[in-house]
Amino acid sequence: MMMAPAEVDHRPLLLVEDDADVRDAIAATLRDEGYVVAEAENGRLALEWLQRNSDPCLVLLDLWMPVMSGMELRERMVQDPRLAALPLVVVSAAGDGKARAEEMGAIGYLRKPLDLQDLLATVERYC
Repeated sequence: MMMAPAEVDHRPLLLVEDDADVRDAIAATLRDEGYVVAEAENGRLALEWLQRNSDPCLVLLDLWMPVMSGMELRERMVQDPRLAALPLVVVSAAGDGKARAEEMGAIGYLRKPLDLQDLLATVERYC
């Protein structure tokens, strides 16, 4: 389902995932569809990226990561007016992932292992 280039928001989306294989697979899938993808392997690196690039079309966020978890990153985002309103989708295998996503004010939740059609439909909605 290749999108016409005019339909794609050229702002990057930020993918925050500590598992390199999962991150690479998601990023490759999205790039194949024409999206610009920035990657971070933990919340601290994501926060640094967001402080330099505060306008991604979407943040795809894993919950459980070393250095800084997805929950910690979200807490830091909420404290910064430039980052607080960014659309955030939680991507997690955790059994309580959906409830945590709601608590964090996420606009969506995707369960791992990811269904590619759900991933693409979610990203298409915001980017």
